[in-house]
Amino acid sequence: MSTHVHQDPTVPRGALIAAAGMVVLTLLAVASVRLGFVHAAADPVAIRAETNVTAVASRDLVFMDSLNGSVDVRDARTGEIRTATAAGSKTGFIRGVMRGLARARHRAGIDKALPFRLTRWSNGNLTLVDPQTGQSVELGSFGPSNRADFEKLL
Repeated sequence: MSTHVHQDPTVPRGALIAAAGMVVLTLLAVASVRLGFVHAAADPVAIRAETNVTAVASRDLVFMDSLNGSVDVRDARTGEIRTATAAGSKTGFIRGVMRGLARARHRAGIDKALPFRLTRWSNGNLTLVDPQTGQSVELGSFGPSNRADFEKLL
């Protein structure tokens, strides 16, 4: 006959103190940012203004879905097709970025035919802005090959 021994199921006091300490530190960190004691993450627009970074190239672009599933990217001023990204092509990054921006426009009831602005800055950064919603995407954050897909549109 074997004896079955049950151990006490309580959590060690040291682990509880450590967990409570982590919660308190997290709340203090969040509060210090919210109250302005610690600056939040860098704001690219503010950094450009502080460092006198200027636009060196800019183009207003319209992104339109075609019947064959591709996305046509047109110069908003001339109507010239800058590129067409076929469905399933290796330009999925452009499609992905635009899907997020288009979703915000759809929720706000904004016409999808209005242009977006692509800008190259004097510090080499590349930004896509939706002037209608105020959303922007810093395209350098996604690696050089993804950035190059948008750079070609300028």
